[in-house]
Formats: sequence, C-alpha cells, structure tokens
Amino acid sequence: MKKILIANRGEIAVRVIRACRDMGIATVAIYSECDRAALHVRLADEAWPVGPSAPRESYLRIDAIIDAAKRAGADGVHPGYGFLAENEDFAAACRDAGLVFIGPSPEAITLMGSKTAARQAAIKAGVPVVPGTEEPLSEQTSDADVLAVAEGIGYPLMLKAVAGGGGKGMRMVSAAADLPAALRAARSEAQSAFGDGAIYLERRILAPRHIEVQLLGDHHGTVLPFVERECSIQRRHQKVVEESPSLAVSPELRRQMTAAAAAVARTVGYTNAGTIEFLLDADGSFYFLEMNTRLQVEHPVTEMVTGIDLVQWQIRIARGERLDLDPELLVTPRAHAIECRIYAEDPDNGFLPSPGRIQGLRVPQGPGVRDDSGAYEGGEVPIFYDPLISKLITWGETRAHAMARMKRALAEYEVRGIRTTIPFFQWLMDDGDFCAARFDTTFIDRKIGAPGSGPLQVIDSDHEDLAVIAAAVHMFTRATPAAAAAEPVSLWKSAARAEALR
Repeated sequence: MKKILIANRGEIAVRVIRACRDMGIATVAIYSECDRAALHVRLADEAWPVGPSAPRESYLRIDAIIDAAKRAGADGVHPGYGFLAENEDFAAACRDAGLVFIGPSPEAITLMGSKTAARQAAIKAGVPVVPGTEEPLSEQTSDADVLAVAEGIGYPLMLKAVAGGGGKGMRMVSAAADLPAALRAARSEAQSAFGDGAIYLERRILAPRHIEVQLLGDHHGTVLPFVERECSIQRRHQKVVEESPSLAVSPELRRQMTAAAAAVARTVGYTNAGTIEFLLDADGSFYFLEMNTRLQVEHPVTEMVTGIDLVQWQIRIARGERLDLDPELLVTPRAHAIECRIYAEDPDNGFLPSPGRIQGLRVPQGPGVRDDSGAYEGGEVPIFYDPLISKLITWGETRAHAMARMKRALAEYEVRGIRTTIPFFQWLMDDGDFCAARFDTTFIDRKIGAPGSGPLQVIDSDHEDLAVIAAAVHMFTRATPAAAAAEPVSLWKSAARAEALR
C-alpha cells in the first residue's frame, strides 16, 4: 500500500495520518462541509469532500467514500473507530472495489457485531459468559415472552441491543414491573441508533470492573494478546478514563484473561486489531462481555506501556506481514499509563455538549505526556459529531508516577472559548477512592449521582465536608465582583482545590 484513505475525522484521523507518514505512506482525508478546515484535512496529503455536515450524508456515505478512494488512487482504507469502522457492508464494499480494508473481514465483523453470536463464539471457545439469552429477542417477541425469559435469568438484569455499542439500547431492570417500559425504551433507542430493535437479556453483575484485552491477529494464524486495560470509570456506559495495567488483575488472572481473549479470536479466525471486553466480579470471576472489531479509542495506553504502534501493525497485517512480536513482552507490564478523554462538555451542567470555537489552546508537554488531538486554536468543535477534543495520556514507571504526570498535565492544559471536562478530571485525580483504585463501573454514578438525578454534587463519604467547602468556595467566587467577568468557577475544580487544602 502506497496511499491510504482515512474514512474518519478528528483525532483518530490525525493519529492514522501520522502513523502512515512514519511509514512513508501517502494519506487521503475525507471531510464534510463543516470539517473543511479541520486538522486532519490540513495534515493529509490530499483531501476529498464527501457531503454535508450531517454524518448520514457524509461520513456514513459508503458510496461517497468509495468514490473518493477510487478518484484519489488509494490502495487501502483505514476506518478508524466509530462511523463505519464496524460496518460489514463498508468492509465488503472496500473489498469489492479492490481496496484493502485495514481491519477484520466483513464476515468477522458480522459475527462478532451480533452480541448474541459473539456470546456463542465465546462459549464455543470455552470462555465464561454472563448468564443470559443465547438468541436475539426480535421486536416481534411479546412482552409476556420476554418476561418469561427474564424470570429464568433472574433480576437485576440488563437489556442490551443486539447490534449495539456505546451504551445505546441499554437499560437496567431491577424488577419485573419495570421490564415493559424499559423494553420499549431499549428497542426504540436500538432501532434509532442501529436500525435494529432486537435486544437480548443478561444477568446484571453488580459493581463489576470493566477489563479489556487488546489483541492482534495476522493472516497466518497468529493471535497475540496484550496486557489488559482497565476501563471501569464510565459515565452513561461510556468510558472516560482508561489505564493499563489494572491493579485488580493479578499475574495469574492476567494469564487467564489474555488466554481467554486469544481463544475467542482464534475461534472466529480473527485478523487485524480487536478487543475482547470482560466484566470482572468482586470474587475474581470474569465473564466475556463483547468484542470490538476495530481499534479502540483507548489504544494509546497499550502503546505507552508496550512501545508497540498498533496503527502501524494494523497496516502491516493488512498487507500480509506476519506478527513477529515477543508474546511474553506483550503481556508483561513494564510501566503504567492513564488516559483521560477531554470532551467539549460542561461538567457543571450535566456534561452537556459545549460546541464552539476554540479561542485559545495550551497543550501540556514534557516527559511522559502524550496528547492525541484533532483540535487547534481557532478551530471549531462542531455540533454534529462526538465532542471529543483530545485524549490526554501520561506514562510512568508506576501508577502513582503516571497519575502525578496526569495532574501536572491537566493543570497545564488550557482550552478557552468552550467548556471542557478538564476540571472534572482534576477532581478525579484527587479523589481518594480513585487514587487507591477502589472503583467499579458504578463509581461516577455513586460519586456525583446518576444522570438526570438533579444538580451535580460531589459525594464523598470519606470527606463529608468536601462538598460544603467546594460549595462555599464556588459561591464566594461568584459573589466577588472581580470574578464576574472571569471564567465561571467549576464545582470540580473547587472540590479539587478544597481537597488539596485539607
């Protein structure tokens, strides 16, 4: 491959462009109307328009993207993540057009994209799964039949979209009386998001940790797993902080989980980059959750602790090269890395999106700091897409070292003109439970209240006066005339400062 089209935008398009440039491969960007001046467009060797700003009219237009690739003379297509990255029709269209799709086969995407089929593959591989339905429950399945299935699984349970991801089409149900309404909501959301209202049921594992295993598979039968990533810090089922390795995973448990991940991938003949996700129970039991048939947003933490460029290996695998990496080195932790997803969201206002122009930008630098970004000063954060500005990653010899660098980097990071989640992460890095790695997937809801539960407030049973101090600082600053024209004081930043003064 001498020229690759990146079928994506934002920071992941920039990431792929840089990997290609390191390999001497020319790059082709695509862009919608509102992305005409985006960073990925500026960095690519050439760029082609694919339609209006709305994703369905541009970045989701398979015909327009294939046409751009042909007109540009591209050899391959990298889908990034999101948009069409896990779309089997897109992978097949690339193959039919004579383009190398830098990812798994359309057949593997179809198989592992179905949550129920993926569960069956895990069972075939001898990997434990959460108790639940083995076949999809279509929109024609009656409420009575779903209730009967639910009784056999037991409560609490989760409703999940068969074709889902990112928390869409997902509902927790604590009792039979709540099932019909949750079922309607999950089906409607799944149909809207994925064009498929089928759902399945899973037993709810209370307060689990979310552990995932990155892997690579080549076209010669080799599958290599990597040291795990911890992704338990989530909001609305979306990951916001990831790290590697997990303090909850012992060397023996790591051996079991990486072996299980590789077994699932081998069972389905998987190639290229993928991730097996697990739920880890408090008793040390782990269960297959799903497989993501693409590069993950959080792949940089794995790169930082292993020194492996996953994007370059995606390209190398796609052009037929053999994996010649040392398997033991990939599963042996040699450092620690943490990633914070910096979103254009207002954490003081329910994390609502905060699109607009970036009027000022100061990006942290220095040893052990990496910022994967698609933003620049003067650039716009559009309303049409995910509001991710950048991924801030820090590396250290230990978790404490990586966290110290993250605190320093967050203090240096400045984005003016829009609100961001930086103050929230500053608060998080000072939270006693997070620092001690005492968390699970319910952590954020327990600390700040579930989404939609009212005004945000920091809940910390170990420091009961923290919220009072933060509120006092917040109100005092708002009442100070000199502060009236300044940037609003964040509850999260106030809480972090109050904790630092304790």
